[in-house]
Amino acid sequence: MKKLFLLPLIVMFVVFCGAAQGQSAGQSADSSNPDALIKSVTQQVLDQIKSDKQIQSGDINEITKLVNEKILPYTDFTRTTRLVMGRNWNTATPEQQKQIVEQFKMLLIRTYSGALAQVRNQTIQYKPFRASPDDTDVVVRSVVVNNGSPVELDYRLYKTPQGWRVYDINVLGAWLIQAYQQQFNEQIQQHGVNGLVQFLTQRNQQLVNGKAS
Repeated sequence: MKKLFLLPLIVMFVVFCGAAQGQSAGQSADSSNPDALIKSVTQQVLDQIKSDKQIQSGDINEITKLVNEKILPYTDFTRTTRLVMGRNWNTATPEQQKQIVEQFKMLLIRTYSGALAQVRNQTIQYKPFRASPDDTDVVVRSVVVNNGSPVELDYRLYKTPQGWRVYDINVLGAWLIQAYQQQFNEQIQQHGVNGLVQFLTQRNQQLVNGKAS
Protein backbone atom coordinates (compact mmCIF):
# COMPACT_ATOMS: atom_id res chain seq x y z
CA MET A 1 0.00 0.00 0.00
CA LYS A 2 1.57 3.27 -1.12
CA LYS A 3 2.18 5.98 1.43
CA LEU A 4 0.36 8.69 -0.53
CA PHE A 5 -2.78 6.57 -0.73
CA LEU A 6 -2.75 5.85 2.98
CA LEU A 7 -1.93 9.41 3.94
CA PRO A 8 -5.48 10.80 4.19
CA LEU A 9 -6.55 7.65 6.02
CA ILE A 10 -3.87 7.96 8.67
CA VAL A 11 -4.26 11.70 8.93
CA MET A 12 -7.92 11.38 9.81
CA PHE A 13 -7.22 8.50 12.18
CA VAL A 14 -4.59 10.55 14.02
CA VAL A 15 -6.89 13.57 13.88
CA PHE A 16 -9.71 11.64 15.48
CA CYS A 17 -7.41 10.06 18.04
CA GLY A 18 -6.53 13.56 19.18
CA ALA A 19 -10.12 14.73 19.18
CA ALA A 20 -10.59 14.43 22.92
CA GLN A 21 -8.23 17.33 23.52
CA GLY A 22 -11.20 19.63 23.11
CA GLN A 23 -12.84 18.14 26.16
CA SER A 24 -10.10 19.38 28.51
CA ALA A 25 -11.69 22.80 28.59
CA GLY A 26 -14.89 21.46 30.06
CA GLN A 27 -16.56 20.28 26.85
CA SER A 28 -17.61 16.66 26.65
CA ALA A 29 -19.03 14.41 23.99
CA ASP A 30 -21.91 12.01 24.45
CA SER A 31 -20.26 8.62 23.87
CA SER A 32 -23.63 6.88 24.21
CA ASN A 33 -24.58 8.06 20.71
CA PRO A 34 -22.09 7.10 17.95
CA ASP A 35 -23.39 9.61 15.42
CA ALA A 36 -23.32 12.54 17.85
CA LEU A 37 -19.94 11.45 19.20
CA ILE A 38 -18.25 11.55 15.80
CA LYS A 39 -19.77 14.91 14.89
CA SER A 40 -18.78 16.52 18.17
CA VAL A 41 -15.22 15.37 18.54
CA THR A 42 -14.34 15.70 14.85
CA GLN A 43 -15.37 19.35 14.81
CA GLN A 44 -13.51 20.02 18.04
CA VAL A 45 -10.27 18.53 16.77
CA LEU A 46 -10.44 20.34 13.46
CA ASP A 47 -10.84 23.60 15.38
CA GLN A 48 -7.92 22.64 17.63
CA ILE A 49 -5.56 21.86 14.76
CA LYS A 50 -6.40 25.10 12.98
CA SER A 51 -5.30 27.04 16.07
CA ASP A 52 -2.26 24.94 17.03
CA LYS A 53 0.84 26.06 15.11
CA GLN A 54 3.03 23.28 16.54
CA ILE A 55 0.73 20.54 15.28
CA GLN A 56 0.41 22.32 11.94
CA SER A 57 4.19 22.34 11.60
CA GLY A 58 4.32 18.59 12.21
CA ASP A 59 6.00 18.79 15.61
CA ILE A 60 6.38 15.08 16.39
CA ASN A 61 6.68 15.64 20.14
CA GLU A 62 3.45 17.62 20.31
CA ILE A 63 1.60 15.17 18.09
CA THR A 64 2.85 12.18 20.07
CA LYS A 65 1.87 13.87 23.31
CA LEU A 66 -1.54 14.68 21.88
CA VAL A 67 -2.25 11.09 20.82
CA ASN A 68 -0.79 9.44 23.91
CA GLU A 69 -2.78 11.63 26.29
CA LYS A 70 -6.07 11.84 24.42
CA ILE A 71 -6.49 8.67 22.39
CA LEU A 72 -8.09 6.60 25.13
CA PRO A 73 -11.47 8.31 25.68
CA TYR A 74 -13.07 7.51 22.31
CA THR A 75 -10.84 5.02 20.45
CA ASP A 76 -9.63 1.45 20.93
CA PHE A 77 -6.29 1.10 19.20
CA THR A 78 -5.63 -2.25 20.86
CA ARG A 79 -8.73 -3.62 19.12
CA THR A 80 -7.51 -2.10 15.86
CA THR A 81 -4.13 -3.82 16.18
CA ARG A 82 -5.70 -7.13 17.21
CA LEU A 83 -7.90 -7.14 14.12
CA VAL A 84 -4.95 -6.24 11.89
CA MET A 85 -3.07 -9.26 13.25
CA GLY A 86 -6.07 -11.59 13.02
CA ARG A 87 -5.48 -15.07 14.43
CA ASN A 88 -1.79 -14.22 14.89
CA TRP A 89 -2.80 -12.04 17.84
CA ASN A 90 -3.46 -15.11 19.98
CA THR A 91 -0.02 -16.54 19.24
CA ALA A 92 1.67 -13.45 20.70
CA THR A 93 2.48 -13.15 24.38
CA PRO A 94 0.90 -10.29 26.37
CA GLU A 95 4.25 -8.47 26.27
CA GLN A 96 4.52 -8.91 22.51
CA GLN A 97 0.96 -7.67 22.08
CA LYS A 98 1.76 -4.58 24.12
CA GLN A 99 4.91 -3.90 22.08
CA ILE A 100 3.12 -4.31 18.76
CA VAL A 101 0.29 -1.97 19.76
CA GLU A 102 2.76 0.71 20.86
CA GLN A 103 5.11 0.33 17.90
CA PHE A 104 2.24 0.28 15.38
CA LYS A 105 0.77 3.43 16.90
CA MET A 106 4.15 5.18 16.79
CA LEU A 107 4.68 4.05 13.20
CA LEU A 108 1.46 5.72 12.11
CA ILE A 109 2.23 8.88 14.06
CA ARG A 110 5.82 9.20 12.86
CA THR A 111 5.08 8.34 9.26
CA TYR A 112 2.20 10.74 8.80
CA SER A 113 2.63 13.45 11.41
CA GLY A 114 3.70 16.01 8.83
CA ALA A 115 0.44 15.51 6.97
CA LEU A 116 -1.46 17.17 9.82
CA ALA A 117 -0.17 20.45 8.43
CA GLN A 118 -2.53 19.86 5.51
CA VAL A 119 -5.61 19.98 7.74
CA ARG A 120 -6.98 23.47 7.16
CA ASN A 121 -10.34 24.35 5.65
CA GLN A 122 -12.02 20.99 5.29
CA THR A 123 -15.75 20.78 5.78
CA ILE A 124 -17.54 17.57 6.74
CA GLN A 125 -20.96 16.47 5.52
CA TYR A 126 -22.57 13.58 7.40
CA LYS A 127 -24.77 11.01 5.73
CA PRO A 128 -27.98 9.87 7.45
CA PHE A 129 -27.11 7.54 10.31
CA ARG A 130 -28.84 4.17 10.10
CA ALA A 131 -28.72 1.77 13.02
CA SER A 132 -31.13 -0.04 15.29
CA PRO A 133 -31.09 0.44 19.07
CA ASP A 134 -29.77 -3.11 19.50
CA ASP A 135 -26.74 -2.71 17.22
CA THR A 136 -23.35 -3.03 18.90
CA ASP A 137 -21.20 -2.37 15.82
CA VAL A 138 -22.02 0.55 13.54
CA VAL A 139 -20.61 2.78 10.82
CA VAL A 140 -20.92 6.55 10.77
CA ARG A 141 -20.56 7.77 7.19
CA SER A 142 -19.39 11.18 6.09
CA VAL A 143 -17.85 13.09 3.20
CA VAL A 144 -14.92 15.46 3.65
CA VAL A 145 -14.85 18.33 1.17
CA ASN A 146 -11.48 19.95 0.52
CA ASN A 147 -11.14 22.43 -2.34
CA GLY A 148 -14.25 21.00 -3.87
CA SER A 149 -13.00 17.40 -3.93
CA PRO A 150 -15.22 15.06 -1.85
CA VAL A 151 -13.52 12.24 0.05
CA GLU A 152 -15.53 9.41 1.58
CA LEU A 153 -14.69 9.06 5.27
CA ASP A 154 -16.41 6.46 7.45
CA TYR A 155 -15.88 5.54 11.09
CA ARG A 156 -16.51 2.06 12.49
CA LEU A 157 -17.40 1.95 16.18
CA TYR A 158 -18.37 -0.74 18.66
CA LYS A 159 -20.31 -0.47 21.89
CA THR A 160 -18.58 -0.93 25.23
CA PRO A 161 -19.84 -0.55 28.80
CA GLN A 162 -18.13 2.85 28.80
CA GLY A 163 -19.71 4.01 25.54
CA TRP A 164 -18.92 3.82 21.85
CA ARG A 165 -15.31 3.50 20.64
CA VAL A 166 -13.78 4.04 17.21
CA TYR A 167 -11.60 1.16 15.99
CA ASP A 168 -11.45 1.49 12.20
CA ILE A 169 -11.66 4.22 9.57
CA ASN A 170 -12.42 4.00 5.87
CA VAL A 171 -11.26 6.42 3.19
CA LEU A 172 -12.37 5.95 -0.40
CA GLY A 173 -13.33 2.34 0.22
CA ALA A 174 -10.11 1.32 2.00
CA TRP A 175 -10.29 0.42 5.68
CA LEU A 176 -7.25 0.98 7.89
CA ILE A 177 -7.33 -2.57 9.28
CA GLN A 178 -7.47 -4.17 5.83
CA ALA A 179 -4.66 -1.95 4.58
CA TYR A 180 -2.17 -3.40 7.06
CA GLN A 181 -3.36 -7.00 7.43
CA GLN A 182 -1.30 -8.42 4.57
CA GLN A 183 1.91 -6.66 5.62
CA PHE A 184 1.62 -7.84 9.21
CA ASN A 185 0.73 -11.38 8.14
CA GLU A 186 3.71 -11.60 5.78
CA GLN A 187 6.11 -10.45 8.47
CA ILE A 188 4.77 -13.02 10.93
CA GLN A 189 4.81 -15.85 8.39
CA GLN A 190 8.42 -15.12 7.46
CA HIS A 191 9.90 -14.09 10.79
CA GLY A 192 7.37 -14.89 13.53
CA VAL A 193 5.76 -12.50 16.00
CA ASN A 194 9.16 -11.34 17.23
CA GLY A 195 10.01 -10.54 13.63
CA LEU A 196 6.99 -8.25 13.41
CA VAL A 197 8.02 -6.50 16.63
CA GLN A 198 11.55 -6.04 15.26
CA PHE A 199 10.24 -4.81 11.90
CA LEU A 200 8.03 -2.16 13.50
CA THR A 201 10.76 -1.13 15.95
CA GLN A 202 13.38 -0.81 13.21
CA ARG A 203 11.02 1.11 10.99
CA ASN A 204 10.31 3.57 13.78
CA GLN A 205 14.03 3.99 14.42
CA GLN A 206 14.59 4.70 10.73
CA LEU A 207 11.93 7.39 10.87
CA VAL A 208 13.51 8.92 13.97
CA ASN A 209 16.87 8.99 12.18
CA GLY A 210 15.34 10.47 9.06
CA LYS A 211 16.22 7.47 6.90
CA ALA A 212 12.73 6.48 5.87
CA SER A 213 12.20 5.90 2.18
